[in-house]
Amino acid sequence: MGKPELTRAANHAAAVSLIGLIGLCIAWEMWLAPLRPGGSWLVLKTAPLLLPLFGILHGRRYTHQWASMLSLAYFMEGTVRASSEGDRAQLLALLEVILSLIFFAATVLYARLTARNQDAPKEPG
Repeated sequence: MGKPELTRAANHAAAVSLIGLIGLCIAWEMWLAPLRPGGSWLVLKTAPLLLPLFGILHGRRYTHQWASMLSLAYFMEGTVRASSEGDRAQLLALLEVILSLIFFAATVLYARLTARNQDAPKEPG
């Protein structure tokens, strides 16, 4: 797989995992295993994930860079809830961990592949 194909694949993986994470967070806190019956205000944890969505979908390198750090918060939440909750919520937390790790790896890879060559000598100007 050449660099352009790998770059597209990394961007696609980032977009799919981000959309999956958004969908998971909404479904988890509204219907699948909310903290309170009928839904929970914890669904608002989805809001920060909406911020990088446009930039990720359009392949913006800077968005991939800062969104990789955002994914770590969801990784931490997933690991805490996977170890403290049971049944369905624990499975959802493990899925959150997996999606956040995929998102992190894909955004870092995309940012790395699209980096300008920093080692190239500059032309005298």
